[in-house]
Amino acid sequence: MSNTQRWSLLVLAVVVLVVGYFVLRPKDDDDDATATTTVTQVVTTDGAQTSTTETPPPTTTTPTTTTKPTAPPKPQIQTIRVKDGQPVGGVKELDFDKGDTIAFKVSATAPGGEVHFHGYDIAKEIPESGGSVTYKVPATIEGIFEVEMEATGVQIAKVVVQP
Repeated sequence: MSNTQRWSLLVLAVVVLVVGYFVLRPKDDDDDATATTTVTQVVTTDGAQTSTTETPPPTTTTPTTTTKPTAPPKPQIQTIRVKDGQPVGGVKELDFDKGDTIAFKVSATAPGGEVHFHGYDIAKEIPESGGSVTYKVPATIEGIFEVEMEATGVQIAKVVVQP
């Protein structure tokens, strides 16, 4: 066996070991996801050069889906209906947390009159022909408050503001 043949076999053995290492090595999840290409040149006994190219398979990633945070639902404005000076269905209880917005609507048939929200001391006038008024107030005071038809003193709602 000639020197050239010995060197060729040695180079070939090194190439096989290097390629085998990259093909059979365990995959790390922490490996860089960039692809690398290995080019190996081999000189054969007749002096011809050949090259081998090895490209590892592409790394696949599972796409992650992100969900938009949903906005809290807008609070429904509860309506208190007043007919013939009395709350329809009885005194309505409205519960809120401190920091919320107290929001409710009072709808009355004739005769109208003043609707007074005690504690927050807000009064609004419903026309004599009937109509509605809407309250939107920051809940800054904790407690239990009465909403009444001021002229008759009839309670139509109880507003509870929790800490």
